[in-house]
Amino acid sequence: MTDDVELRRLATRRADMKIAFKGHLITYAIVNAGLAAINIVTTPGDWWFQWPLFGWGIGLLAHGVATYFHGDGSRERMIEEEMERLRRR
Repeated sequence: MTDDVELRRLATRRADMKIAFKGHLITYAIVNAGLAAINIVTTPGDWWFQWPLFGWGIGLLAHGVATYFHGDGSRERMIEEEMERLRRR
């Protein structure tokens, strides 16, 4: 039973991470589309919107990597290892 509870907790955490990333991605797309539109209307010859697009894109990429490639429970595994060390004291 403990294994099922632990698996559900881990699955819930991973699902929450994926939902948060998708929200971040949607916000990124909407805000940057708005910035591009403002840029095109106000200063069509100067493409300044690319800078927030690029900067925020780095953060979004890091969020995606953390969500989809490091979502293997490495944090959970570290916590469990630390708990085991503390139990052995």
